[in-house]
Amino acid sequence: MKTFSETLHAGFDQVMHLAGPPLADEHSDFQHIQIFDTKANGRVLALDGIVQLSDRDEAAYSEMLAHPPILEHGAVKRVLIIGGGDGAVAEEVLKHRSVEAVDLVDIDARVVDLSRDYFAHVNRGAFDDPRLTFHARDAFEFLAETASGHYDLAIADRPDPVGPAESLFAEDFYARLQSALAERGMGVFQTGCPFFQPDELRETMTLLRGNFANAGVYLTVVPTYTGGFMALTWGANGLAFGECDIETLTRRFHAAGLKTTHYTPDMHRAALALPPWLARLAQG
Repeated sequence: MKTFSETLHAGFDQVMHLAGPPLADEHSDFQHIQIFDTKANGRVLALDGIVQLSDRDEAAYSEMLAHPPILEHGAVKRVLIIGGGDGAVAEEVLKHRSVEAVDLVDIDARVVDLSRDYFAHVNRGAFDDPRLTFHARDAFEFLAETASGHYDLAIADRPDPVGPAESLFAEDFYARLQSALAERGMGVFQTGCPFFQPDELRETMTLLRGNFANAGVYLTVVPTYTGGFMALTWGANGLAFGECDIETLTRRFHAAGLKTTHYTPDMHRAALALPPWLARLAQG
């Protein structure tokens, strides 16, 4: 295999040129796992032929899922990460010394095992942090057993809504997650590239508004996820995401001693500015 080809959207493919033989190419009990080095995108993880992570630009994704909600909230102690078996989002969450416990729930333990070996430079020991507990479980079932109000933050680092991840986009999933969040709790969700996946954003926003007191969208751009803006949606029980001023964000950012590649308080505020076409999609 000299190239990796991914059908991103109907009529639109992405081809990556490999730099050497594949590092991992196997079928777990749940999915096809591939890890390989590329000439332009760095080291890549793909599941069932869909790119999940590139170490060259993962910070634009994992930092923006983790730091905006944590800094907006200001007192996050208990975190749930759904998916995220590569450990990239967990590593960002654990940078916050105020975080006391993280439950990472990924159905496929083999992804975690391989990521420990091949993405150690990305997850940086996150799986060995005593604050993190890994659960090789279906997240939908895990939420059914979670006590009400347990988490301050839930991050759904979910793949596209196919295969094992399909249940993570259903209405019952949002209802269970809402129940698991504390009074000021917040959930954030990867919701695709609206330019090519407008229905995913519309449908997600409808479900979020039906289950949370507040809901909205903020943006990032991840070159490997070709398609322009990536929508990161959020739902909150009591918190109004986006009302935290730049002075407070900056103070919290420096107090946390964060070292980041992509996130800054200014990027945080800018991510809330939606172009008109995208704002219309988010309104349903």
